[in-house]
Amino acid sequence: MDTIQAILLGIVQGVTEFLPVSSSGHLQLAKEILGVELEQNITFDVMLHAATVLSTIVVLWRELWRLLCGLFSRTFNAEQAYILKIILSMIPAGVVGVLFADQIEAVFSSIAFVGAMLLVTALLLTFAYYAKPRARASISWRDAFIIGLAQAAATLPGLSRSGSTIATGLVLGNDKSAVANFSFLMVIPVILGKMLLDIASGEMAAIEIGSVPLIAGFLAAFITGTLACKFMIEMVKRGRLIWFALYCAIVGLVSLIYALV
Repeated sequence: MDTIQAILLGIVQGVTEFLPVSSSGHLQLAKEILGVELEQNITFDVMLHAATVLSTIVVLWRELWRLLCGLFSRTFNAEQAYILKIILSMIPAGVVGVLFADQIEAVFSSIAFVGAMLLVTALLLTFAYYAKPRARASISWRDAFIIGLAQAAATLPGLSRSGSTIATGLVLGNDKSAVANFSFLMVIPVILGKMLLDIASGEMAAIEIGSVPLIAGFLAAFITGTLACKFMIEMVKRGRLIWFALYCAIVGLVSLIYALV
């Protein structure tokens, strides 16, 4: 992998991690186009995920600081309840990630399947766009777990994590801003868990790609991820998910045609 390829993959990761268009699906398509075997570059994969986490922390630092301050209160408060809801939402994705992630990637990583899941993402976003939620300002315990189930389902390549969680939260009747913040905060521990699993695999140095491509990919993912996270929060607030539905539908159809022709 050269520096240009690393930058391009970093941009793809940074942008698509937050936009509801499936980062796994787009990385799969990018690998196909660039001829890069990203799964063999565990170190690079970990760096991209670290950049994504840092982007989320930078954008939502006020919310994270508020939760951190409330965490150490002696009396049970709204911040502690919110943190527990995030932990609850992690359970389905944690089970799938630990027990089935390798099998899912091995069986469902074809371009045709990615295209099909992008079409499913388009349907979810379209349904959320036309739904008329009650706009509850607080995520309930039940909704937190259901949103977590949506995140677990998004382990499938091509099914957008942010798209699935945001669409699910909106359909359940939650406020747009509350859903956007919860969706991006709940992914931090999941990504950190994925990083720890990659590190624990002992394959961090599987293929040496050089420090320059590593740094370039990290910076590209961090910068674009920060911009994409801010952009996506505003788009959710304005209720303009239909444009992402259209994009996913187009890319999904093109992917299916590419795979089947």
